[in-house]
Formats: sequence, structure tokens, C-alpha cells
Amino acid sequence: MSDAYVVGDPDGLSPLLTRLRDAIARELHMQLAMRAERIELADVPEVAYQITLRVNETLSRRRPD
Repeated sequence: MSDAYVVGDPDGLSPLLTRLRDAIARELHMQLAMRAERIELADVPEVAYQITLRVNETLSRRRPD
């Protein structure tokens, strides 16, 4: 994934929200790559679960803002 999306003006998001947005974007990118650029409806719960794990990981590593 290009860094172009995650560099520059964070659209007024707090540092935590920026980190969460980036973690979600990276996980979605990985899921789409693993699934040939397509997420089937039946796969949505698994994708949501993986995103939740990534968000939890991000929150666990949270530094004070």
C-alpha cells in the first residue's frame, strides 16, 4: 500500500483516529489482496473480525497523545 494515503493532512483527525484509520486501511488492503480484490458477503464477518483485531492491537499499543 502506498504511503500517499497516510501522509499529509489527516483531515482534522486526532492522532489516535489517524492511527485507527491507517490500521483499518492496511487490514482492508491485506484482506482484498488475499481475496482476489473482492470480499464476498459471506466473508464480511471474518473481515470485520480481522479489522477488530487490528484496531485492538492499535489501541493496545496506544501512546498518550
